[in-house]
Amino acid sequence: MIFKLDNNPYAPFPDVSLAETEPDGLLALGGDLSPERLMNAYRSGIFPWYGPDDPILWWSPDPRMVLYPEKLKISRSLRKRLARKEFQISFDRQFEAVIRACAEPRTTSPGTWLAEEMIQAYIECHRRALAHSVEVWQGEMLVGGLYGIAIGAVFFGESMFSRVSDASKCALVGLTQQLTAWGFELIDCQVYTSHLASLGAETIPRKRFSQALDQGCILPGRAESWANIPIFFPQTQL
Repeated sequence: MIFKLDNNPYAPFPDVSLAETEPDGLLALGGDLSPERLMNAYRSGIFPWYGPDDPILWWSPDPRMVLYPEKLKISRSLRKRLARKEFQISFDRQFEAVIRACAEPRTTSPGTWLAEEMIQAYIECHRRALAHSVEVWQGEMLVGGLYGIAIGAVFFGESMFSRVSDASKCALVGLTQQLTAWGFELIDCQVYTSHLASLGAETIPRKRFSQALDQGCILPGRAESWANIPIFFPQTQL
């Protein structure tokens, strides 16, 4: 059964155990993309994803792809590249540029899953210091990055992009390095990709993921802009 959301952004979502198995994780449709609704969704292990001609669709797949910061894998080739200090990392300095780069068509998909209303919704979350970006610089050029939502000690990754080889991997290394320093417990990667698996991400049952959110989202986090973090070279070891 797919549930239809009402106009109250504070109303609880249906229990994620009721999500469809085909398509995997589809739980609800409708509602809006207000910051209140989005925070409600993420705390419940739910995220929006839909095409340009679809209503707003809400998902909670089983299993869930996650990265425990201490399990990040940096390949030998990536370590060598990081050691050359080709890339620098910043936070929250070019959020809109990052999310629009993530929305650009890719060779594997000519369209975009990021409708303008979604872009504007996350920009508003960024204004409220709920959504954050990681920027990867090669000199003065923005060559990669990622963005997501932070709640407590959990970072919910949404999308990443790369304009040069290894730039998105570098973004994840830089993010993980900073989150580790802050004591974050989990990075949500949503669904399986071989790219994320090569970096140490793994799938866990949805029930276990929900339990991790119950604990992690109430811990102290960094509920402010991250733009004051000095630009740094990502380390080859965390």
